[in-house]
Amino acid sequence: MPYKFETDKIKLPKGKDRRVKLTEEERVKIKKLYGKISQRKLARAFHVSRRLIQFIGDPDKYKQDLQRRAERGGSAIYYDREKHTKAMRKHRRYKQKIMNK
Repeated sequence: MPYKFETDKIKLPKGKDRRVKLTEEERVKIKKLYGKISQRKLARAFHVSRRLIQFIGDPDKYKQDLQRRAERGGSAIYYDREKHTKAMRKHRRYKQKIMNK
């Protein structure tokens, strides 16, 4: 039986959704600083990977990466069913805990 928040499509409060790594304000800051400060320093400052900084600063690289990934067979080659099941269960329990508060 599905959880209530899955059927009612209730959104999590801002800042509680763990899937989002950066806010829009942080993305704008990164775009302004990209090229002035090294990617590694930006990545450390925002607690994300250098690759994410690169994709935000240069959207063309992100498009090229998506195209290359599609040519290799997409993300299906990295899919592990058991690992995904455990992660989804953990995420659903987290959402349920937040919605019950």
